[in-house]
Amino acid sequence: MDADQAWTTIAEERRALADLLEGLSADQWDAPSLCGEWSVKGVAVHLMVGPTGSWRSFASAMLAARGRFERANVVMVERRLDRPVAEVVADLREYADSRFVPPTMDWRAPLSDLLVHRLDITAPLGIEHGRPLDPWVDVLDFVLSPKARRGFLGPGLPDLTFAATDLPWTAGDGPRVEGPVEALALAITRRPARLGDLDGPGRAALEAWARG
Repeated sequence: MDADQAWTTIAEERRALADLLEGLSADQWDAPSLCGEWSVKGVAVHLMVGPTGSWRSFASAMLAARGRFERANVVMVERRLDRPVAEVVADLREYADSRFVPPTMDWRAPLSDLLVHRLDITAPLGIEHGRPLDPWVDVLDFVLSPKARRGFLGPGLPDLTFAATDLPWTAGDGPRVEGPVEALALAITRRPARLGDLDGPGRAALEAWARG
């Protein structure tokens, strides 16, 4: 997709996620996500840190984190966790059209962040988001790119051929592993929640990566 289509998609998916979150119970908001130690609420808060934040708040978080970007991200979320869930949902709607991107990145970064973290919410809760799968083509192409691997994956992803069974998407080189695109995305980003949906001679290597 081109940039204009991408930003339209991002806005639509933020609003759709707001609708989904609005229907969650208090227990679901407090439930563990697939993203580290964050709850579902923590993930939702994280998604709006960039669009609603300021350079001053970012600099303060970087200072508190002693210059470590990943830790600063955690700090910014922790500072907002006491906000009512209604405000978290409202932010997703109010800032749905935000075009904030991290330094050196473009629309692919917020789109990838949004779709991966949506799975961090829906997968452990066992709920379907009902959204189109097509944007995953651009997301996984980006996540697997040299520019994005450091931030999204880290080093060491095995050389494999990844093939979606529900989208016309294939990437990589090596033993083949195939399955639903979201199951592939979870494993590639080291989330072992749907490894049982994958198959192929490369599955064992991908499972070792996802569980590592």
